[in-house]
Amino acid sequence: MTAPTPPLSATPATIASAALPPRVRRILRSFFEHIATDVVQSLNAMLPEYEQALFKQAEQARNNNRQAEFFSNLHSFQRNRGEFVPHFIFALESELASVRTPPGESSAPVSKVEFRTLTLVEDDVMDEEIVLRDIARRHEIRAAHALLLLGQRFGALGGAPAFDNERLPIGPQALCRMLKQAGATLELELEERLLLYRTFDHKVMGNYHEWAETLNQYLSREGVLPGLVYTPRRVRSVDTPGTSPRAGTRPEGQTAAERPLTAWRGPSTPSAWTVPDLKDLPKPPPLPDAPGGAAAASGEAAPTAPATTGEDGQPNFEGLQQLLAARRKAMARFSGPAAARLGEAGAIATASKPGAVEMPRKLVPTADVLSSLDALQAAPAQPRGKDQPRRNLKDIQQALLSRARQQHGAQATLASPDADTFELLGLLYTEMEREVRADAPASDLLGRLQVPLVQAALRDRQFFLRPQHPARELLNAVAESGATWQSEDDLDPQLLHHLHQAVEFVVKHYHGDEAVFEQANQDVQRHLQAAARKAELAERRQVEAARGKERLEIAKQRANETIESALAEAQPPRFVQALLNQAWADVLTLTQLRQGEKSDEWAEHLQTTLQIVAATTGDAGAQKDAQLPAKIEKALQQVGYHEDEAQAIAKRLSSADVDDDAGSKTELTARLKARARLGEQNLVKRKPAAPRTPKEQECYDYLRSLPFGTWFEFVLNQQGDVQRQRLSWFSPVTGNALFVNQRGQRVGEHSLDGLAMMMAKNQAHIVTEDKGRLIDRAWNATLRALRNLAGMSKPAEEGAGA
Repeated sequence: MTAPTPPLSATPATIASAALPPRVRRILRSFFEHIATDVVQSLNAMLPEYEQALFKQAEQARNNNRQAEFFSNLHSFQRNRGEFVPHFIFALESELASVRTPPGESSAPVSKVEFRTLTLVEDDVMDEEIVLRDIARRHEIRAAHALLLLGQRFGALGGAPAFDNERLPIGPQALCRMLKQAGATLELELEERLLLYRTFDHKVMGNYHEWAETLNQYLSREGVLPGLVYTPRRVRSVDTPGTSPRAGTRPEGQTAAERPLTAWRGPSTPSAWTVPDLKDLPKPPPLPDAPGGAAAASGEAAPTAPATTGEDGQPNFEGLQQLLAARRKAMARFSGPAAARLGEAGAIATASKPGAVEMPRKLVPTADVLSSLDALQAAPAQPRGKDQPRRNLKDIQQALLSRARQQHGAQATLASPDADTFELLGLLYTEMEREVRADAPASDLLGRLQVPLVQAALRDRQFFLRPQHPARELLNAVAESGATWQSEDDLDPQLLHHLHQAVEFVVKHYHGDEAVFEQANQDVQRHLQAAARKAELAERRQVEAARGKERLEIAKQRANETIESALAEAQPPRFVQALLNQAWADVLTLTQLRQGEKSDEWAEHLQTTLQIVAATTGDAGAQKDAQLPAKIEKALQQVGYHEDEAQAIAKRLSSADVDDDAGSKTELTARLKARARLGEQNLVKRKPAAPRTPKEQECYDYLRSLPFGTWFEFVLNQQGDVQRQRLSWFSPVTGNALFVNQRGQRVGEHSLDGLAMMMAKNQAHIVTEDKGRLIDRAWNATLRALRNLAGMSKPAEEGAGA
């Protein structure tokens, strides 16, 4: 495919006109022709969808004026849409042609925000940059491995070190720059441009990570670093004496399970429910009173159990059954309160008493169990009384057994795999309910999900082992909506509405088809993703505001240091010093913010500061600078002082022989006190930091190495209740740390010293990726309980074997 003809107004270089070696030019031209077809096809598919979205917004406008604006933008889009794709493709070719152009010599450098200026950024510019940066960053995370290899290969083509993500010609940042340039040709308003960017993210960038892998393979076939691979370095975990992993005080030797959690809703990829420690457990002998033994004795065919290990060598459902058998054997040795301490609350199947007469049992076929569950699921939900306990898995099993014994006799019982499935789910639910508030709507939704989940687990034993089972994903979303670590402000009514609809959809339509769970979960996940994007945008606004406060505070500190330095050798009257430290400090602060220390304005005001000190401390008959009052008055008016106030202050600061009129001095002092100073409303008063203990210093050093977005759990009371907050940003200069909630709303600030002190006292903990998802924490707690009981039965087995 040949490159589109560039617009007449565009003047970037093309691959043919770039100063490139012949081989590099040939590879880049072939590469461009290879990807241009895909890009043009994706863009052409995006434009009709975007047009439909614009038309839909116009139809749903809240008033006629807004509808007219939408139609105006729609007509502008239809008029200029023919320019969009050629501009984008030509910008893509220009990026490829400039692979050997040093970043500093680019004809169109990327503009960076100068934080030294005080001029407010327009909201549309901020929103636009935030959305584009969010799109680029999200796809950089998803395609991190492929982008690393592409950076190495383009570094070889460019005769330079590996390209970073910002310079990579086909990286997400470059594609977003092209989108912004090409979108300018459509002449759209801000809201419509943001809609264009989101449509681009959905239609064009949806499979970017796969596309990047394909481009790597293409360049490898073309001979650009063929066979290049990347193997991440494995870091050995080294325990630090006296530190707790939960406290997050291990700056070195972190394993994957100890990485701080930074995603909005648990880890980016769900952790697999595999049980690697099962291979090391002793296999208990068959128990005569276990359901498995009964099945063998009766000779009736039970559902086929999976092998001990799968093709990947990981243990599967039979390993879990071994743990449950060991648990029952251990519990049979106890009775009364001891059995309750061993986990009676979550137990479904229990062992018979030793010495009891074993009666022949009749196993209920799994098909009959599923049929009974279907009938139970179709029954309307019964309202629960105020003091009536919620239904649990044991109640469901007892109802099934009662019905089965009516049909198959009094000795009817569940097959071993079916009973084990009930027991595992019961234990899992018990652990989940520890982290879900009893009064939260999620508790009722979890109860509604019990029967469909039992059906799903009975039909597919890999429910407990498959990493991304849709039923587990839905279960986790429901449980986390009522997690105990969420505050009332974190609750999302729209999410609760979507969860209620999803649960009711599953209860009504699930009869063994896993796609029902998947369809219900997709709607919830779409809402969670949209909520995460909104939270990230809100968080970015809070971070920008916090950075502005930091710049203001630094400027105020620099202004105070300048005045203190000027007053080091001369001491004007105390009233003059007060004017310097208040009115003139505002002038220096604003100059520092707007122009910076290297500007002519700062040098001029610095010289004026020295002139003020000299004029107010010299002899009354000394020669005066006639321009000094005018310069002071002009500077004060620029920071918002009224003309009469500026004149009075300039008169006091420009001469030492001002009449000491107590009335005018008192009036001026009162007016200055009533006046809000620059940044005074955002001033944070901090106490001097006390010397840190060795543990606090370790926590402090670790805090400074944490990535932005790390989640913390703060202990609220002595009962151990916690609240989860996200560390959005901290200043290495002032030590201020900004925290937001699940919605990206600011919930507080802490100093790094105070945060290190709380971590040292176990009042604040870092949430690691292995503890990010509630359902994974509950499952791991279930396995730990099973392993502990299996270990208790081990000595008895060894004694029996002797």
